[in-house]
Amino acid sequence: MKSLLALVSILTAILMMQGCGEKAFIKGTYDDPNRVDLLNDKFNEADLHQMSEKIVDSILDCEDIKGAKGRPTIAVSKVANRTEEFIDVDSLTEQIRAKLSKSRKVKFINRAARAEIDTEYDYGASGKVSKESAKKAGKQLGVDYLLNGAIATNVQQVGSDKLIFYKLTMQLTNTETSADDCTEEVEVRKKYRKQSVSLF
Repeated sequence: MKSLLALVSILTAILMMQGCGEKAFIKGTYDDPNRVDLLNDKFNEADLHQMSEKIVDSILDCEDIKGAKGRPTIAVSKVANRTEEFIDVDSLTEQIRAKLSKSRKVKFINRAARAEIDTEYDYGASGKVSKESAKKAGKQLGVDYLLNGAIATNVQQVGSDKLIFYKLTMQLTNTETSADDCTEEVEVRKKYRKQSVSLF
């Protein structure tokens, strides 16, 4: 009898350990990228898309950009995260940069590629590249505007309600005058209600 109880106890323990083990995601489906699911109260992909679209529309609507002769050149700096949560500011910055480039109303200057471009100049001058196709320094476009900014948040909680307010502020700085020719803000406000979790 004791042996049987011991065996049952061992089997029960094994089953419990298997139940508590790490689960693997083994079945997936494609989801609608335009659908917004607020799974938690953190900054999400929908917030990122919404803010990047609004800020680019606002920047392109600035008088100094609209009234410029030709397409002004803009360099985008990484958005600063002034919130207390993790926000993928690299993705936010890249989306702003991509949307500006796709607008065809401005020219985007890729400062991150400058070192690699210098390497190409050196290689072109090495004699290994034909004179007709070798690129030389001295023809790069200067930056007309620097675009930088920060995202901040304000969280208020009253009873079971939680309000989260995100604000993205971007400045367009004229590199010739150092003046902020344009400052734009976009806001996202979300409301959550805490629900009790039942154990049964």
